[in-house]
Amino acid sequence: MKTLRTLFHEPLVQFLALGALLFLYFEWKGGSSGPGSTRITITPGLVEHLASGFARTWQRPPTDEELKGLIDEHVKEEIATREATAMGLDEDDTIIRRRLRQKMEFLVEDAVDQVAPTDAELQAWLDAHPETFRAEVRVAMRQVYFSSGRCGASAAAEAERLLARLRPAGPKAKTAALGDASMLPAELPLGPLSEVARAFGSEFAAKVEALPAGQWSGPLESPYGLHVVVVTERVAAARPALADVRPLVEREFQAERRRNRLQGLYERLLQKYTVEIEMPKETTKKPAAAGGR
Repeated sequence: MKTLRTLFHEPLVQFLALGALLFLYFEWKGGSSGPGSTRITITPGLVEHLASGFARTWQRPPTDEELKGLIDEHVKEEIATREATAMGLDEDDTIIRRRLRQKMEFLVEDAVDQVAPTDAELQAWLDAHPETFRAEVRVAMRQVYFSSGRCGASAAAEAERLLARLRPAGPKAKTAALGDASMLPAELPLGPLSEVARAFGSEFAAKVEALPAGQWSGPLESPYGLHVVVVTERVAAARPALADVRPLVEREFQAERRRNRLQGLYERLLQKYTVEIEMPKETTKKPAAAGGR
């Protein structure tokens, strides 16, 4: 026997639920006292809705006189809406059409949000989108800088000679007196690769990511010059546990589920309609052939 949660995922059940929501909404708004009717019914639910809206705005319930004013304004709005509809003022109005679509879609989205996703559903979504919340690669590095402007064509040769000296010395070799002076950091502690990109540029950071750890490498080019670099520590990117990012995963999961429900709803409703598309006739005259009369 299917559970209520499983039944809710059935397209037919969702469609019937939407129909029920629309029916209850219009009944709450006054039942048959809609457009075309001369009867305006103010239901208890509507009065409570008007009063609660006032209370949210003013942080207190309305007085009897204020409540009467709210009801009077609603009656005026209802009369104006019906008369404007009867006059056809709502036809071909982009703003009204867009608002009606939004209200229908809000009903569907509210129905979706009433069912909280399970941990199993969220974990499955996280597994299907492994890169969405993956932690960034972290590296620690040291570098010796050579200014291309000062050294000219010899910068690369000097960097290569220094690289040959540093490799046998290892990643902890003393480099304070080597290379050219600059405001660039000679050493970056363990941090996200984006910190390297911020200091040296994104292309340089991509090259650093590919370097072997514990070995002097290069020379690598940046917008500032050439660098002999050693990655002293690297922590690979890792996918976080669901418990660490659950609110973010739930937000993305619900957003995707709302999109899918709306798309499914439109696909089902489209079956009721025959869509005829009449493209505009081509009005641009073709240029006459060369030599034409």
